[in-house]
Amino acid sequence: MKKIILSILFAFCFLAQNMFAQELNFTVTVNSKQVGGTDQRMYEALQEAMTNFLNNTNWTNVKFEEYERIEGTMVLVVKSRTGNSITGELNIGLRRPVYKSNYNTPLLNYVDMDVAFAYVESQPLDFNENTFSSNLTSLLAFYAYYSLGLYFDSFGLYGGEEMFKAAEMVVTHAQSAVEPGWKAFDSNKNRYWLIENFTNAAYRPLRQFFYEYHRQGLDVMGNGKVDEGRANMTKAIGYVKNVYDSKPNLYFIQILNDTKRDEWKNIYSGGPQQERTKIVNIFREIDPTHAEEYEELLTAKPRF
Repeated sequence: MKKIILSILFAFCFLAQNMFAQELNFTVTVNSKQVGGTDQRMYEALQEAMTNFLNNTNWTNVKFEEYERIEGTMVLVVKSRTGNSITGELNIGLRRPVYKSNYNTPLLNYVDMDVAFAYVESQPLDFNENTFSSNLTSLLAFYAYYSLGLYFDSFGLYGGEEMFKAAEMVVTHAQSAVEPGWKAFDSNKNRYWLIENFTNAAYRPLRQFFYEYHRQGLDVMGNGKVDEGRANMTKAIGYVKNVYDSKPNLYFIQILNDTKRDEWKNIYSGGPQQERTKIVNIFREIDPTHAEEYEELLTAKPRF
């Protein structure tokens, strides 16, 4: 763990390195049950190509050991196929280990509904960070950079800055794409707004939340200081509320609620009553459609 923290602190200092291990270790699944057919070989080839592209690309100049690689899942649910053209939805899950524990905290649980691309079996997936060449590779590169940004932010304050800039550049180059999901006017819930929420200075407290909640909260709890860690997490969640107060419909807050809701309920099932009352009031504001679920925390027995 010490090694990865040091790597993140110096990630973008352009230190000379001779060899770099890949950063990601994603499990990729292509689910074609909804379209049926007998041509499963193409979907198997697509799954393998996506896996290799994500896991065998050097996305940063950070040196990772094999055991430090970032765990995640990506499930492509194919909705339709016409020739080489595929449409569907992409489910992305990202997790991060908690210090001195066997618990992995979710960093992202997201479904991209605007997935459309062309794929030719055996054709290599090439990506150029300076241009748009393929919707599939741009899609995968965006989530690779975005996932790395979230991961690095959870270890160091604003540690994912370069990764978010890289993800933003993918979106910028993709403005010429005919496929949906890249433009501000396509929808108010797409990849454009995902990265906008993390690069807009007005919402910078969300990134402060990401660091303090995970590094000063969960990791401190994992080190045996449960009350101190939980108090730090409560403070960090207050940053989310501050952003919510200024922008109640901010896209990432909705995603954050879906990602962290179960974890929040587990963590705050214990602790002082005063703290639980305070955090329930916050949860009822930032996640109003699930307010009743949080009410149960006031009388819950500790589960974490």
